[in-house]
Amino acid sequence: MSDRPLDDSPGGGPRLSRRDLLRLGVAGALALGIGVPAAGAAGPVPLLRRTIPRTGESVPAVGLGTSDAFETMSGEDLAPLEEVLRLFIAKGGRLIDTSPTYGNAEQVIGTLAGKLGVTDELFLATKVHEVGKESGIDQMERSERLLRRKRLDLIQVHNLVDLDTQLRTLRAWKEAGRIRYLGITHYQTYAFETLERLMRREPLDFVQFNYSIVTPEAERRLLPLARDKGIAVIVNRAFEDGALFRRTRGRALPDWAGEIDCSSWAQFALKYVLAHAAVTCVIPATSKPRHLLDNMAAGVGRLPDAAMQRRMREYIRHL
Repeated sequence: MSDRPLDDSPGGGPRLSRRDLLRLGVAGALALGIGVPAAGAAGPVPLLRRTIPRTGESVPAVGLGTSDAFETMSGEDLAPLEEVLRLFIAKGGRLIDTSPTYGNAEQVIGTLAGKLGVTDELFLATKVHEVGKESGIDQMERSERLLRRKRLDLIQVHNLVDLDTQLRTLRAWKEAGRIRYLGITHYQTYAFETLERLMRREPLDFVQFNYSIVTPEAERRLLPLARDKGIAVIVNRAFEDGALFRRTRGRALPDWAGEIDCSSWAQFALKYVLAHAAVTCVIPATSKPRHLLDNMAAGVGRLPDAAMQRRMREYIRHL
């Protein structure tokens, strides 16, 4: 599901009315997001990038999730999603995470990326969620068609379903050059013990799991292990499916949030996640352009150190 609440919480990001957008135009709307130079700066501040340990390739640290947010069957719903994707690229985003289990999100991404002419610019990550070798292959080939790419960047075994079978196929595909990276995913802390065992056993390029200021358990073992084993980390549920916003609704940010260049609760949560050096990319999902701009701003400016992370965690815990 999307990590945003249905309504906009105070401090949750820029509020733009239709009149505001018409008055400001595209350039003005973009200026409310990231990339605005500070006084005296030579130009826009670049988005934070992180390195994929296996290859040394770097990717922008703020990506885009598609669960719920890009699941639509209505053509009229595509306009805001097209704008989200356009702004994502304009702000330096690249990694998009999707899945055949997310309704028609793969088709929407493939269609909109093709329309915008950015298909080859994206780092496209999807998943396989089938039992059986042939069923897995059929699903992955369908993903290739929907995403309009003959060679996908990353395919992950979704929620560890039929893991050994699907990993064998993914290894063969990687060897043949059909994919660039392979990985595994889960979204619940109860799977952490299994994830840890697999991270120690398998030569994985990526692992994806949940991590947030509300649920920081990954800091104990999974994140240090990923760092030690050279496995890239994609973080899902950084807003804990809206739990953060339910806690912060109606509350202003603490004054000290400015010490990490933070101006919204979304940035507060995302900067907490990005503060861990083992995190390669965080993938908040949104269908709203103003939320996309807000999320991308978390990848610019100062990040919390360990002491600040503790302070942030305690502050949220007592709300």
